[in-house]
This record gives sequence, structure tokens and C-alpha cells, in this order.
Amino acid sequence: MMSGLRAITVVGTGLIGASAALAARKAGATVRGWDPDPEVLRVAHEREAVEPAATLADGVAGADLVLVAAPVAELPHVVREVLDLGSADCVVTDVGSTKSAVCAAARGDARFIGGHPICGAETRGPDRANAELFAGATWFLTPTAGTGPELLRAVHGFVTSLGARPIAIDAGAHDRLVAVTSHLPHALANVLLNQAGAARVDGHDPLQAAGGSLRDMTRIAGANPRIWVDIFLDNREAVVAALAEHRRRIEQLEAALTAQDGGQLARWIAEAATNRRRMLATAYGDPGELQRLRVHLPDRPGVLAGIFQALGAERINVQDFEMEHLSTDRGGTLTVIVAGEEEAERASALLEEQGYGVVLAPVIDA
Repeated sequence: MMSGLRAITVVGTGLIGASAALAARKAGATVRGWDPDPEVLRVAHEREAVEPAATLADGVAGADLVLVAAPVAELPHVVREVLDLGSADCVVTDVGSTKSAVCAAARGDARFIGGHPICGAETRGPDRANAELFAGATWFLTPTAGTGPELLRAVHGFVTSLGARPIAIDAGAHDRLVAVTSHLPHALANVLLNQAGAARVDGHDPLQAAGGSLRDMTRIAGANPRIWVDIFLDNREAVVAALAEHRRRIEQLEAALTAQDGGQLARWIAEAATNRRRMLATAYGDPGELQRLRVHLPDRPGVLAGIFQALGAERINVQDFEMEHLSTDRGGTLTVIVAGEEEAERASALLEEQGYGVVLAPVIDA
């Protein structure tokens, strides 16, 4: 743990807060915790993430750094309360998904710098906390004009000690950025699924005939409304602007289809392919090398373990994978991502020898 910030307090000991506490303890800090829900705090204590504080004031007292992990709607009030309770040397940060409102609530207090780790997990609760949750994740920090360099270095060091990669950004720019990269995708996933769920095509239910496209694009639909209603409302201006831009692009697509403009459609698809390559390059370096193997699996115990043991025995490095279960009768589909055509062909041959049907294709078409 960075020098000078060894006494950490986590306010809000749910999944993110408890995970941060575990990571901070792993880095050598002592961590106290407080949560308005005694049961959540109890579980976080049982997970050995925090030593529980009886009150918020007790938790903040003597802390070198307080990490606030409250819901978005409550975050400005809680951060303001922590700043009022904290000493002159107490550094305060947060993990909220939006930054403008909480930074405004801090009212320029030089002890506060906003934060937002990009490490979504499709679960919640301290019982699922994991010290590795932030490993390699981007963690936005939102300093203001009044933020001193020592404070920025301190929070930067804290974030780095948890395994994350800190990036400084203006609070307003952060909210516009996540509106496009996170909030808009969540909104559109809900729109797509609700559109399909409300339709009937000659008596057929689209949801019963859904293929991989709809499933892939709506994986995040229906996310916890207690969290997402607050996020949408708190960042409503940026989300509305992103939706307006999306509407403009939809209208361009409609116009190309109406005009039967195949050239425009081809350019539109090529632009998307280029942008997808740029996005994947962040995670994989050379996305053009990535190959996708789709493997049909029966629904029986031990199938996944056997496949990965076989691939590991042949020293085939799996870059990523995803499992899609269809039904107990139909089994499911395992999608495995391998780097390199030769490696993918070896993996495909190995799995076919074991009796599996495999479809091999590049992740990005040439």
C-alpha cells in the first residue's frame, strides 16, 4: 500500500466496496467498513474484507482515505457527509458510475477526487466480493482545478495498489463518455428486447426463435433497476444526447435502405468493422489474429472441464470464451476465442476428434 494511506475506510460494503477492501488489505492496508445495512456489513466482515465500524462517524475517524461506494442517487449526500466528518488530512474518493453530481456536492473541497472503476460484474453483494475485481481495469479519476498534485498522486497510488489503471478525466467528459460506452448500450439492449418481446410475426414469438444476434446484443438487458434507474436519471442529459445521436444514425440507415443504396450500406458496415477492430485491439493487441470456434455441447456434467483440459494439454491458449445454454435437450454452444489461424485449426481438429461439431471463423472478417 502506498506510503501515508494505510488506514482505509470503505463506506458501502456491497460487491464493489468489499472487493476494494479485500484488494486494499491484500496490498497491506488496514480496512474498516460501514454500511447502512447491518446485514451487508456483517457479511463483509465474515468475508474478512473489513473491520466493522458502529457508525459512519466511527468509520471515518482516523482514516487516511475513505472510499464511498454508495448508490448513485445517495452518493452526493454521503460524500458530503463524509467530508464534513473527516479530518483535514482525510482523502475522500468514490466509485460512482456518474461524476458530475457528486463532484458538485463536494463543492470544491480539496480533499475529494471522484473515481469510477470500469469493472462491471453481473452479480452483487459482499459474499461475491473478489480482490482481483479491479485487476487491469480502467479506473477514472476526476480531479478539479482545485485538486492538488499530492492528492492526485495519493489517489492514483491507491487505485494502482488495487491493480487498476487510473486515468484522469474531467467529470463532465466522463459522464458523456460513459453515456456512449455504457449507458446507451444498456438502454438499447432493453429497447431491443422489449421490441422483440412485444411483437408477433404471423403468430410466432420472436423470443422463441431468437438466434445468437439477439442474445449477444441483449445480454445486459434487464439489469438491476434499483441501480440503473438512478444511473439513467442522474446522467439523463448525456444519455438523451447520446440517444439523439443514435436516432440521427438510425435515420441515415433508414434513408440508405429506402434508397436501396448498397454502396452506403457497404461503407457503413466497413466503418463498423474498423471501429470494432480498434475496440478489440485494446484487449487483444492484434484482433485480426483472433479466431472463433463455436462448439456444440451436450447438456451433461464434466463436458466443459474435459474440453479445457484437452486444450490445455495441447498448450492451446484460450483468449476468451462464452457459454450459451439452449436447453437440457438441445445442450448449448461454447464459443472459444484463440489467437492465430494455426492454433485455431489445431484446437478445431482436437475437438472434432473427440466427437464435437466445430464451426471455425475469424472474429473479424478480412
